[in-house]
Amino acid sequence: MNDYVLSCCSTADLSKEHFESIGVPYVCFHYIMDGTDYPDDLGQTLPFEDFYRLLKEGAEVTTSQVSISEYVDFFTPFLEAGKDVVHVTLSSGISATINSAKNAANILMERYPERRIYVIDSLGASSGYGLLMDTAAARRDEGLSAEELAAWIEANRLRLHHWYFSTDLSFFVKGGRISRTAAVFGGLLEICPLMNMDDLGRLIPRYKVRTKKRVIRQIVDKMEEHARGGRDYDGKCYISMSACLPDARAVADLVEERFPKLDGRVEINYVGTTIGAHTGPGTVALFFWGDERVD
Repeated sequence: MNDYVLSCCSTADLSKEHFESIGVPYVCFHYIMDGTDYPDDLGQTLPFEDFYRLLKEGAEVTTSQVSISEYVDFFTPFLEAGKDVVHVTLSSGISATINSAKNAANILMERYPERRIYVIDSLGASSGYGLLMDTAAARRDEGLSAEELAAWIEANRLRLHHWYFSTDLSFFVKGGRISRTAAVFGGLLEICPLMNMDDLGRLIPRYKVRTKKRVIRQIVDKMEEHARGGRDYDGKCYISMSACLPDARAVADLVEERFPKLDGRVEINYVGTTIGAHTGPGTVALFFWGDERVD
């Protein structure tokens, strides 16, 4: 029996049922929509369909990371049960939540000096972070100790690729990622930015691709370029999307056609509310294991 708990933040964007099936508890981020505070609890309190509908209708949303006290409350029951903790956070390239987690861990290891809390930066987000957790849970079940698993995650996290595109640039304007003028011309030219996550866990625009049809093909081309084994890739592949299931399904169909040795069907999840508040609707993200991200 494992003497530790593997945990993460809700921003790993798998379903509640998926996390339960692999035995990974999660701590929730928060968001405020039109003055009402909600937990980012994988669509349990406010269904994703309603969240993205309200975004499209102009709702104002801000997000907040997990506080030190919330991490303390989250970790404490595991320590009291005699368990160590391996906690993996949302990328430090897009959130400072790892600092709160580390501060909480330091407080608690003074209270429980016989226990250890390992806090690790995923350098990932959304269901890519989720795929890292899914694979880490498998390594846990193979018998790795807490220390060994923490080392495995740190050694392999940059082999998890994150590629994104968006067909709606309005929220990238709101977030300051692109200018309003660029968004207007991008809309006129049907530009769909293709982005990925770099080795510091930051979301980086890479290519300006004209038309949705082309960007769908190009994102799968990037998987072929970087996936472990190329077209012989035999790992899992996850997609997350923000209220654009037909686009996500088109990517998944092409992946399944091009990579016949996949470990199961492509799993499609929603981009969760914390990340979705910044990307808005119209974003598709593709995640797979491959070569090491180096820039």
